[in-house]
Amino acid sequence: MPTRVLILSAGIGEGHNLPARMIEGGLLELDPQCEVTIRDGVAAMGRTGAILIDDSSELMFDRFNWLFDGVYFLASRFDPTRKFAQWLAERVGRKGLLALIAEQGPDVIVCTHPVATDLLGRLRQRGELAVPIASAITDLSGLRYWAHPGADLHLITEEESRDEVERIAPASRIVCVRGMTSAQFEFPLGQAEARAALEMPADGPLILVSGGGWAVGDLGGAAEVALAADPAGRVVILCGRSEQVQRQMEAVFALAPRAKVVGFTERMPELLAAADVLIHSTAGLTAFEARIRGCQLISYGWGVAHIRLNNEAYERFGLAEVAGDQSALADALARALQRPRTEDLAYGARPSAAAEVLALAGAPQ
Repeated sequence: MPTRVLILSAGIGEGHNLPARMIEGGLLELDPQCEVTIRDGVAAMGRTGAILIDDSSELMFDRFNWLFDGVYFLASRFDPTRKFAQWLAERVGRKGLLALIAEQGPDVIVCTHPVATDLLGRLRQRGELAVPIASAITDLSGLRYWAHPGADLHLITEEESRDEVERIAPASRIVCVRGMTSAQFEFPLGQAEARAALEMPADGPLILVSGGGWAVGDLGGAAEVALAADPAGRVVILCGRSEQVQRQMEAVFALAPRAKVVGFTERMPELLAAADVLIHSTAGLTAFEARIRGCQLISYGWGVAHIRLNNEAYERFGLAEVAGDQSALADALARALQRPRTEDLAYGARPSAAAEVLALAGAPQ
């Protein structure tokens, strides 16, 4: 019988969907007979769950950052309302998720969205779910829902996340892995080679400005600071899947020959190898990818909710500079442009996320 894997993702950004696709690819590479299904775990919770999580998140990200900040605090950091949020998620989503699991009959479940991890973790902890669970964690910190004592396996991208996961789920297996982002990051790529592949100038600073898959945060302000940092520098503004933000940025920087506006791209491995600095607003995978490539990282433009916790961790571990306004960003950028690139050559030797999932399912390898 082939091993059956159910991956539960969500439509809230590439930080959930990309790991789902990459783990699927890794599973099929290791075991071509493996049956892998990716489903939207939030959608499976029913229309009410989708409204509360997906639809409300999109609205808050776009217009009401202060509300997102408040909701996150109440749902994650204030114990009475956190327990209510967990009860509500189970109330609206339990039936739909269990129906999906019964329909698919998986040997193992992988969650790339924290709400699914938390809900299924509680069901497994109470003995209501027999299928083992793996949580694929792509944030550095703020892992209250990402990690759960009911989850059997926690896959982390950052070794610095281990202590927080251990505090939440001390009995689980925790592995710092590769394979939750593009496999191209597992192989070194020189800056000159990357720039040549992208047909970019070999000389002068290259600064990337990113707002994640939804292009949130002060992209325009960050790009203006980046353009002013060096008269020979070039700036690439990454707008993810937001066509609206892409059009806005194209209009704003239409007369700036050193600025290039880009929508969703599969060429992040080359771009981050080519760049000197990434200014990024949403933490997560893109920030992690920058550190693999040795691209200096500055977190700026959207320091709310879980991003605030990730920013605190960046500073605590010395992984990135954090800028609260454009003046601080200019200073941080000047420092970053003086620091050497240090590529993480050990990343490709990490254990494979897909191999860990197959082992959890009890599949021969």
